[in-house]
Amino acid sequence: MPESLWNRLAFLTPDGNLAAALANRDQITAIDPIGSDRQVAPGEATADDARGALAALNMAIRLMQAGKADALVTAPLNKALIAHHVLPSFSGHTDYLAAATGLHRYGQDYLMGFLAPDFRVALLTMHLPLTVALASISLPSVLAALRCLARHVGGRIAVAGLNPHAGESGLFGSEEETIIRPAITAARQEGIDARGPESPDSLFARARRGEFDWVLALYHDQGLIAVKTAAFGTATNWTIGLPFLRTSVDHGTAYGIAGQGLADSKPLRQVIKQTVRLLGSQNR
Repeated sequence: MPESLWNRLAFLTPDGNLAAALANRDQITAIDPIGSDRQVAPGEATADDARGALAALNMAIRLMQAGKADALVTAPLNKALIAHHVLPSFSGHTDYLAAATGLHRYGQDYLMGFLAPDFRVALLTMHLPLTVALASISLPSVLAALRCLARHVGGRIAVAGLNPHAGESGLFGSEEETIIRPAITAARQEGIDARGPESPDSLFARARRGEFDWVLALYHDQGLIAVKTAAFGTATNWTIGLPFLRTSVDHGTAYGIAGQGLADSKPLRQVIKQTVRLLGSQNR
């Protein structure tokens, strides 16, 4: 860290004067959400790490809900570690933040979105086993996701097909004709600019050329393989539908390189820059 930034850091424990610290624009406040000593071993995850990560997230939520910050940028955390040691139901930032802010149904109230430099993707289903994700694709779920996207971001929304070549008129599968197309038709009748179903093997390239504003991918890897192949380290994870702006990086914890001086800060810097741009667009 540059010495100029280090000299501006102010470390604060939970019993410190948070309001005064945040009001001081000349310093950068680093908050310790636990306030007790603990051993840290780079690359080794412990129960203390799980408790610390969740405590930090809870403090961030309180700051956002109290209006003490304009946006929340989260770093990666170990979902399995928190589920094992602290909260068995924990499945990640997105669902936890939604529950904390009174949102209940993924795909209807909120969505996981990704902003790459030249295209944007939202996920119909998130962290589900593939068989469960495929079984959950229905006309109501696709329509609800299109409504959520239209309500919060708008624009031209292309829906990916499920099967090769979007089913090839029923030759390679029927879901496009029985589920996805009727949902798109219903959405268009409501004034939503929904397109498709589009062949998923070429859809993301078309989106990168500017043909669509958003792609609605039907399951996690259908969307994320495209995003991370085209823009790994430069994409921003955006939780669409929260009452405040929350973004994150598009990578994991990388325990394998912890403590070796190999971690790259550029993805986090990119997310912070994108978050500032999103704040600017929301305030116009």
